Amino acid sequence: MVEELAANVVAPVQIHDGAQHPRPPRAEPPREIMFRRRIKLAASLRELVEYRVLTLTLAERDLRARYKQAFLGWAWAILTPLMLMFVFTFVFTKFAKVDSGGVPYALFAYVGLVPWTFFSNAVNGGGMSLVSNMPLLNKMYCPRETFPLAAMAVAAVDALLSVGVLVIIFAVEGYKPHIQLLYAPLLLLVELVFTIAVALAVSAILVYLRDLRHALPLLLQVALYATPVAYGLNAIAKSRTFVLVYSALNPLAPVIDGLRRTVLHGQQPDWVPLGLGAGTSVLLLVVAYTLFKRLETGMADIA
Repeated sequence: MVEELAANVVAPVQIHDGAQHPRPPRAEPPREIMFRRRIKLAASLRELVEYRVLTLTLAERDLRARYKQAFLGWAWAILTPLMLMFVFTFVFTKFAKVDSGGVPYALFAYVGLVPWTFFSNAVNGGGMSLVSNMPLLNKMYCPRETFPLAAMAVAAVDALLSVGVLVIIFAVEGYKPHIQLLYAPLLLLVELVFTIAVALAVSAILVYLRDLRHALPLLLQVALYATPVAYGLNAIAKSRTFVLVYSALNPLAPVIDGLRRTVLHGQQPDWVPLGLGAGTSVLLLVVAYTLFKRLETGMADIA
């Protein structure tokens, strides 16, 4: 620190005629030799594919650590959506009187809770993945995005277990899903793109802004009630324009609405809001991945 301050001080220089003249200020290094990180998304994606085994290994490690020595074990994966379903069923059928379109409300709520729980777990786990793996991250080279993607894989396993419970709820309620559920993979693809984008952005920003670690659970809780999970999209649809704007800002809304339309009501998805949500998701993924790669070089130094 002392040497740096001394180097910046303008010191006098003794020259041959005995006169003292101030030392000229040091020139900045030429711009052409300054380091600039060039983001090549195609090369980054190829490298990520090469490290896919590491991603799966990290996901397996997290799964084993999560349920190791837990009395209920894998049952914890389905308790959260089940408990929320019971709470929503009690509150929104007794007091709020939510219109489920003739579908048993337990099914109506649970079909919305499955994609929401995946999103929430993926963003929460993926957002914390870099901070919680800093010792490993600083000792080995790998694409840093493998850590949030591994956390998302864990959330995906939990979501698959929740889908199994959905089958049981259909049987208990005596309600059959419609053939239009074949649209579900397309809807879930939109959600997946949006979730990856949010998880990558949150994980990178959280390394530099640690306060977000405490705010993230609160933000997800607020987002739960701002997303049509406990109620339908038509409950907040004041106009068609509002639905379109809302779908573009929150792509989860047309995804959840589309799942209810297809699985429960036998209808096609509402394509325009879904298209807007898909466009937002793709754009956000490009921006989030570029941001992640730009912030990647300083993560080890900040930690």
